[in-house]
This record gives sequence, structure tokens and C-alpha cells, in this order.
Amino acid sequence: MAKERIVSLQNEEPSKIAKFRKKYLKKGFELIDITHLVSQFVYDSKVQTGIVYCFVPHTTAALTINENADPNVKRDILYKLKKEIPRQDGYHHTEGNSDSHIKASLFGFSEQILIENGQLVLGQWQGIYFCEFDGPRNRKLIMKVYSFD
Repeated sequence: MAKERIVSLQNEEPSKIAKFRKKYLKKGFELIDITHLVSQFVYDSKVQTGIVYCFVPHTTAALTINENADPNVKRDILYKLKKEIPRQDGYHHTEGNSDSHIKASLFGFSEQILIENGQLVLGQWQGIYFCEFDGPRNRKLIMKVYSFD
């Protein structure tokens, strides 16, 4: 049995879009902790044992799991990405966002997290991040929960 939720702003009223963008998508290049969104979706699904699949259907955004205890880890990741994959570097893609495509491809577009006792199975310091490399834009996060109960 699978339960699905698509978190999308495309069909929302303008005030909700503005509120979401203000709350989550503050910059064009950032890592946004979405652990609470995924946890809430799992809680609402009432699945006790299973897996949650998260997918970002965009070519300049990604998902990753990394440390969420020290904000300097996020800062270091972003610093190193900017340094190693600069915005302009003689790319051939004419839209001017080749760096964002490269970064998203390196991180990946999906994550799968186990569920035990109705909770995400993450390490003590782990969090789930939406990686915005070419924004802020309206984005989607697709989540599906699969029950093993």
C-alpha cells in the first residue's frame, strides 16, 4: 500500500506561494532542512514500518541527507560547491545555469528513508535537505510512503 503527497506551489493561491517562498526559498543557492516536512508526512500516513520515497522533479534542484546539528556543515558544503563549480566557467548551455545542473546531478533527485515505529530512521545528526541551486523558484517535492505492515 502506497500513500502519496505532492508538495507543490504551482496550484496554490499567490499568498501561500509568497509565504512558502519567504519561509523556505530565501536564496537562489541554499540547502533547506525539510526533515520536519517528511516526518509530518510519515506521521500523517500512520505507517509504522515501511519506507518513504522523496523525489524532486527538477533538473536544478536536488535532495541529500547530511548533518543538521551544526549549521557550519551546510555553510561548508555551499562554500565548496561555489568554489569547485562556479556560476560562470565557460559552459556551453545558454541559459546560464549549467553549474546548477551539474550540482543537482552530483547530489541526486531522490532519497529513500526507512520508517520504524512510525518514525524516520535517521542517524542522530542527520537531516533531509532540499538543495536549491537555481532559485528561488516554485518547486515540487513528491513523497510516497510504502507500508511493510
